[in-house]
Amino acid sequence: MKFQTPAFIHRLFPELLWNVAVTDNIIYLTFDDGPHPVITPKVLNILEQYDAKACFFCVGNNVQRYPKIFHLVKDAGHLIGNHSYHHINGWRTPDDLYFEDVDKCNKLVRSHYFRPPYGKIRPSQMRYLKKHYQLVMWSVVTYDFDRETTGEECFQRSVNKTTRGSIVVFHDSEKAEKNMLYALPRFLEYFSEKGFRFETWE
Repeated sequence: MKFQTPAFIHRLFPELLWNVAVTDNIIYLTFDDGPHPVITPKVLNILEQYDAKACFFCVGNNVQRYPKIFHLVKDAGHLIGNHSYHHINGWRTPDDLYFEDVDKCNKLVRSHYFRPPYGKIRPSQMRYLKKHYQLVMWSVVTYDFDRETTGEECFQRSVNKTTRGSIVVFHDSEKAEKNMLYALPRFLEYFSEKGFRFETWE
């Protein structure tokens, strides 16, 4: 299990945003798969305690189901990203259907940022979508969604792999709830005490 994306992958796909080149102690938090009516407000409360901003890559279907929660995220000053309408796997989806799904989501979220669900996107999909979006990946994935990973492992390994400019992935989803709610406040506290800030790249 790799918590950190290998550097050679970054070099293979330089058009994707893997991390942010900064000289200050800044970390870029992201949350995938929401909004969720219970979990997302908990995340917002934790972030507020540390004056932290993040980018929420939203699934269009969830935005349509929970518009008030979506607007809570926006009103709190967080960045919004497109995570497709149905959280579809690009490797298993014909290009035309994939583009339709991304576009359907963007009619709701209206974002210039797109993250492919599962990180799985075909070269043909990448070539087309990068004309319309900044494609955002990650440098550290917390594995908060993994049932075989404990909250403590999620926290410790993520902390060990995160440096200035890292784009870190958490999930505001039911699958990740237990590990994420354990790891996130500890992650924020750990790096806050070391003088880091949590901002968005925009």
